[in-house]
Amino acid sequence: MYEKLSARVDRVVKLANEIAREYEQEYVGTEHVLLAIAREGTGLGAQLLKDRGLDEYRLREAVDKLIQTSMEDTWVFGRLPGSPHFRNVIAKAIEEARALKSGEVGTEHLLLGILAEAGCVGQKALVGLGMTLKDVRERIRQAAAG
Repeated sequence: MYEKLSARVDRVVKLANEIAREYEQEYVGTEHVLLAIAREGTGLGAQLLKDRGLDEYRLREAVDKLIQTSMEDTWVFGRLPGSPHFRNVIAKAIEEARALKSGEVGTEHLLLGILAEAGCVGQKALVGLGMTLKDVRERIRQAAAG
């Protein structure tokens, strides 16, 4: 695993576990990570959501419309097992951080990972609310340059 996950990403993963429990689900999915980014509220990822007018309430509405009754296969990550999409998002976030030459993986990289994971609930919610991988990546580059 990438050794430089930020403390904020650690908080987001813990919040994602809490949100999964609120949903009475026995896995952590991308939708829980997305909601956790918004709830944590202080990283660049949260700011990118806020800039689009997306708070936890609005994201939760979008997620709730997309959640399916069938459970995905799970794998163990942290306290609750994570869905395969969750594992892929973490891996993609690490790749994005490396590609952007970031010193650590931040919530902005989690957003990129979610957007890059086609077909997951988090990605569908963000796309449905008007966010694109290209736009978020460009806004992160602008933030890093500024």
